[in-house]
Amino acid sequence: MNTALLIIDVQEALCSGEEACFDRQRILQTINDLGARTRAVGRTVILIQHEELEGALTYGAAGWQLTDDLLTAADDLRVRKTTPDAFYQTDLQPLLQARGIDRLVICGLQTDYCVNATVRQAHALGYDVVLAADAHSTVDNGSMTAEQIIANHNNRLGRLSSAVSRIDVVAAADIRL
Repeated sequence: MNTALLIIDVQEALCSGEEACFDRQRILQTINDLGARTRAVGRTVILIQHEELEGALTYGAAGWQLTDDLLTAADDLRVRKTTPDAFYQTDLQPLLQARGIDRLVICGLQTDYCVNATVRQAHALGYDVVLAADAHSTVDNGSMTAEQIIANHNNRLGRLSSAVSRIDVVAAADIRL
């Protein structure tokens, strides 16, 4: 299988201040390690950035930028999106198809929004998906803590499969690239 790593929305506005994701330092280290392993074996890394018409995630704003703690490489691909689903009205699928990619390793922010939507859409489109169980995060939502949200999504997403694709939830260190 030809695998790519999707790093979703590891942007300054989601990594600092009131919206800083749960367990930020560990999550970023895990994502950076996964990115380095992916690049070392010659696989594609795609950096996804969310943008909104106004506010901290406005295109080009300081909050829209990838956080400085995220290690990137010059040949990483970049995709801008305006909805939680990284496939919706973006060039993500054409990029994947052009490279013959049929398996996606997914990590990033926010578990219950953009990570969830992208994992589900990738699965619906027929990609085999590996969700890095310990490399995605979010914030408390008022009824659940971030830890509970992460555990809940790891459990629920890991139960999805179809005749053509599957979702595996695996610790980043155990992901085979």
